[in-house]
Amino acid sequence: MAGSTVVGRRPPARPASRPPGSAPLRLLLVLLAVLVTVVVVSVGGGGSSAVSTECTVAGSDVRVSSEQAANAATIAAVARSRGLPPRATVIALATAQQESRIRNLDHGDRDSLGLFQQRPSQGWGSEAQVQDPVYATGKFLDGLVEVPDWETGRLTDVAQAVQRSGFPEAYQQWEPMATALAGALLSDQPGQLTCTYRPDEASGAVDPRTAVVVDALRREAGPAQAHLGGSITVPGEGWPAASWAVAHASRLQLASIRYAGWEWTAEGGWADGSGDPGVLTVQLTL
Repeated sequence: MAGSTVVGRRPPARPASRPPGSAPLRLLLVLLAVLVTVVVVSVGGGGSSAVSTECTVAGSDVRVSSEQAANAATIAAVARSRGLPPRATVIALATAQQESRIRNLDHGDRDSLGLFQQRPSQGWGSEAQVQDPVYATGKFLDGLVEVPDWETGRLTDVAQAVQRSGFPEAYQQWEPMATALAGALLSDQPGQLTCTYRPDEASGAVDPRTAVVVDALRREAGPAQAHLGGSITVPGEGWPAASWAVAHASRLQLASIRYAGWEWTAEGGWADGSGDPGVLTVQLTL
């Protein structure tokens, strides 16, 4: 599991002496390396882009990356689809934060993988399965609901009963963060989670991308229906589905989301807008 002890390496011994003039040369090389790094970051970062790719929780100082938000939304969606109370999402999010920082890792201690650092050799599933966030969350929840008094027990004790980590107290520190994030993802109030990002200039043909988004929505959020021009509707679903779409917007390249008189855009976040009160509408970038 993640969190295993890492043994540090002893630093190499410093030479007893160095050739004259080597210190200035090293200083010059360091300065050149810094200059090159700055140039590379500026070019790779898209130049003048001022749109952050982070997500924020209303009324909280919690900030997560778009990758973390998407995985967190999947965790919340799986728990909600099982009819589990919000406490299940809080425990799962705190566990994933400790194990992987809510990232779907392709590495870990020994053969640990995925959001929860589950080990295929210990019966959690195949390598592909434990790196599927929906499957991995389901397996964690399978274990969670078998823990006596999991709904009322101390978070770190419950998580440890499922994970059996070498650091059983480590989960507890993430309860406030997980509570705020779960509250936003499961809330029936407008705009509790907002994300902003700059859409790709060349996203590809809209029809294949629409099919991918429809499949993702149907698997995690609700009965999606595709329409012409990259528009998708999800009737009968509420704010949790809208928050799921916002969390996955960067990954799925969504341009706008409309629900219950509110509209989210990729570069502006949530604002009062227009929308059918009962129909969530998702628009892909074109």
